[in-house]
Amino acid sequence: MSEAFETRLARQLSRSAAKMLSAFSRTDLVKERVGFHRFIRPAKGSVLASPVMAAYDPDPDYFFHWLRDSAVVVDALRLLVEMGEVSREEGAARFADFLSFSLSISSREGEAFLAAAGDYRAAVEPHFRQFLRPQEEIAAIRGDDALGEPRFDPDGALDILKWSRPQHDGPALRVLAVLRFCASLPPGEAAGEAAAELLRRDLAFTLARRALPSFDIWEEELGRHYYTALAQGEALRQGGLFLRNCGDPGAGAELVAAAEEIEAGLDAFWSADKGFVLSRLNGDATRELDIAVVLAAIHAGRAGGPHSVADPRLVATLLRLEALFRRAYALNSTGPGALAPAMGRYEGDAYYSGGAYFFSTFGAAEFYFRAAEAAARGFVEAAAWRGAGLDSASAGLAGALFSRGEAFIATALASAAPDGDLSEQFDQTSGAQTSAKTLAWSHAAFVSACAARRRARAAGASDGGP
Repeated sequence: MSEAFETRLARQLSRSAAKMLSAFSRTDLVKERVGFHRFIRPAKGSVLASPVMAAYDPDPDYFFHWLRDSAVVVDALRLLVEMGEVSREEGAARFADFLSFSLSISSREGEAFLAAAGDYRAAVEPHFRQFLRPQEEIAAIRGDDALGEPRFDPDGALDILKWSRPQHDGPALRVLAVLRFCASLPPGEAAGEAAAELLRRDLAFTLARRALPSFDIWEEELGRHYYTALAQGEALRQGGLFLRNCGDPGAGAELVAAAEEIEAGLDAFWSADKGFVLSRLNGDATRELDIAVVLAAIHAGRAGGPHSVADPRLVATLLRLEALFRRAYALNSTGPGALAPAMGRYEGDAYYSGGAYFFSTFGAAEFYFRAAEAAARGFVEAAAWRGAGLDSASAGLAGALFSRGEAFIATALASAAPDGDLSEQFDQTSGAQTSAKTLAWSHAAFVSACAARRRARAAGASDGGP
């Protein structure tokens, strides 16, 4: 890519770092949840999905701390430290705050919450009472049930609104983010103890819930989902090694055995007849081809082997998704999208503009950069990319994959705001930003893609050198 592209990347990286960090510890904000008579001031260590206050007017209300989103964002915080965009001191302080907040919400009890909240339902305007979750559902939260809550109010309170519950991927993703952060930036004594305690809680929850159905990453369907299973399996495997190294070989072996059990079941998601990895089993067939499979690979972060970017089955899935969105979105017929398509979630998505999504398109870019790195190190079969319009020679393949990743970044950045802001979606026809503004996950996805690009260059995947 040109020098101008490098400059654009550097400028966007700085802006995305600032935008993403604006979601952390926003104790200066007070959100009034109109109609519910609730005033919420985020606690230190909380991570907002979006710091922009909205109430489906028309943008969605994302003023919550999601377990999934916060894990993705904290993982990107680590990458910002590694890339020198955030100081080690700031990164360590934010991480310690995140650990403290995460521990505080992991043991929330429903009955205690209701006793402290009083008759909050009486203050809710009549029209809005239909959106309240049943009190008996809240009262049933006990033990480690809170870890199955997808989101919390950022002040640490339980969410009183109806939502898709339970969701089992959040604690697993947090295990991976915390382990990586601790390996990259060893915490001090207090933060190290907090990290160890949070890891033990999240691992115990993941171990106990690994065979139970949960809602998918999009919070739409209860069942068995590839994204959740891969995240759980990798968390248990990495967590088992952590416990073994901490002097608890018995518990470590149990987690590794459970990870192997999940691993054996992952192959069931591959459909040779359909030619892609199914996002779900025995669920909505129209959503089987889903970008969640690609995101699972990059969030799990395996360097090679099955269920990594080097797995031909995942490559086939990505190529099928590219073909789907190339056909579905008018945006992909001209401009940057003609080179690398803007990516959505699944066919027929009707949420807001129905895609494209920034984190989906950056996720495709990261997949290519990770594959380029793997190809440069000799871990990728060139045959897996046959028919994708890429060079077949090993060295040429790595460079072609790298260039393809850059093309996806260019497609997404064509819809970035002048100040670098990234919403959740950009319109599939006009490219205009839609849905939640300043989505922390969108900025985290860009950061993660940039980090993967740097690793690929360091491995010799491009002519630019390390």
